[in-house]
Amino acid sequence: MQPSTYPYVNQLLDDLLSQMRQVLGSKLVGLYPFGSLVTGDFDEDTSDIDLLAATTDDLTESEFDALHRMHQQIISRYPRYEHRLEIAYLSLDGLQTFKTQTTRLGIISPGEPFHIIDAGKDWLINWHVVREQGIALYGPPPKTIIAPTTKEEFVESVKAYLGLWYERMESEHTRPSQAYAILTMCRALYTVTYGEQVSKIQAAAWAMRELPEWASLIENALAWRREWRDNRMDHAATMPETRRFVHFVLDRLLG
Repeated sequence: MQPSTYPYVNQLLDDLLSQMRQVLGSKLVGLYPFGSLVTGDFDEDTSDIDLLAATTDDLTESEFDALHRMHQQIISRYPRYEHRLEIAYLSLDGLQTFKTQTTRLGIISPGEPFHIIDAGKDWLINWHVVREQGIALYGPPPKTIIAPTTKEEFVESVKAYLGLWYERMESEHTRPSQAYAILTMCRALYTVTYGEQVSKIQAAAWAMRELPEWASLIENALAWRREWRDNRMDHAATMPETRRFVHFVLDRLLG
């Protein structure tokens, strides 16, 4: 199947799946795109590609090394997606027990190398979104392998994630990171209100109607997101207003 309307992206995904199957063989249970590529508002120039690779068991050291080399080869063939791939490798057991225990997760994400972490309930947001909105590029439907989660659990996990942003905003300075923070707040506000996740662009449009006093800043964030390569930006000039908005949303949602 063609997971998107973007031929270049489809070619990349087809290549990734082929390489994963060579490395993992029958250990690869399924590959599931999710995020903006599936739900809409994907931008070929700025959006990340989010993928879950489900496996029968945890990755071995040799499999990890082979996947690391494979990721490097993929990026050399598709350089425009350097630092724009997020691929999580998690076992079927981990996808069933993440609410009660941690499991070894292989992850490559924007700005970070491929590495292994212990993932548990802190990844509920991701697995809820994959289960509800992800598509099967390969393997069974995601709802058949991922433990069910309620809207209430999803919202509580979003709130827990938001709690990290008070400290995080002390280190977010660049204009692209400010845009990410603003749009993340818009989406969190929508999620807590309705119990569902939409794309950042859809959430921003909704937030501009709900918060007209912040509409100009949110609209600017959408522009900053598209102009992330512009080195002429005065990053510090917009930081105070960005922080005020982030704290406004955090205080509203977390009290």
